Amino acid sequence: MLLAQENKRISILNDRAKMLRQARLFFEERGVIEVDCPLLSPLASVDAHIDLIPAKYAGTETCYLHSSPEYGMKRLLSEGIGDIYQLSHVFRDGELGRYHNPEFMMAEWYRKDISFEEMIQETADFIRLFIGEKPLNIISYREALLTHIGIDYVKASIQEMQNILSNYDPYLDLPNERDDLLNLLLGLFVEPKLGKDGLSALAYYPASQAALAKTKNIDDEFVAERFEIYFQGVELANGYHELLDVKEQKKRLKEANLQRETMGKNSLPIDDRFLEALENGLPDSCGVAVGFDRLMMLRHQTEDLASVVPFAWTKA
Repeated sequence: MLLAQENKRISILNDRAKMLRQARLFFEERGVIEVDCPLLSPLASVDAHIDLIPAKYAGTETCYLHSSPEYGMKRLLSEGIGDIYQLSHVFRDGELGRYHNPEFMMAEWYRKDISFEEMIQETADFIRLFIGEKPLNIISYREALLTHIGIDYVKASIQEMQNILSNYDPYLDLPNERDDLLNLLLGLFVEPKLGKDGLSALAYYPASQAALAKTKNIDDEFVAERFEIYFQGVELANGYHELLDVKEQKKRLKEANLQRETMGKNSLPIDDRFLEALENGLPDSCGVAVGFDRLMMLRHQTEDLASVVPFAWTKA
């Protein structure tokens, strides 16, 4: 039994090497060049819900292991490098579980002059490298909540959303903020049902959840040009039509830090070099990050992410 397990592990790691080659070939065929931005920086990406792992340089200066190479890649975009990708280890504090490891492999890429919908399709093509040909269904965030919960979140009150959650679990600690309620509703009722019969792209998030995405009006709603792709209820990709407005970006970063403080977390230093790149001018582009290890997990139908990496956190 032990020998069989070891043979399976070696087989998966061999296939992992093969899929890293396939990923690079995918981008090479599309004229997207590989870059390798730093993993460690004295500046930080700021997100209310993502915590960074700090490190010390020379015993005194606090630095951060990056949670994404995004800021560095956008600095290169502002210099005119063109379409780029990075296959990189990234780091997130406190994330450990079936689908999580504090250190994991991410494929991230940026494409100029490509539409939001075309980026969704290209991301689906990348995912198909790992899991085979699967149909893609694109559904808006609003439509997904209507379909799976029966509420129009644009018109629903906080009380109505709280009632749905209370009926599901009377012991839930219910938040009072709209976005926190939406995240709970999405996680409990919608995400587990996405990607059951193929790939599901959840698109056009509420504008309040735009992060680094552009926003636009659709019908009576202000939405973010943001998408996530799911397969078998597992989130695999998070993509944006990238925000170019430096004033709006700075405002969002400050708001994220304020939100961190209200959650009892430390605020993080805003990356002025990233903002300077936006000020110098970023080409109209779309970007996406895809979890490589989760793709390997689904490809080999394993129970957890630890089965498809050389050494997970408990054995690192």
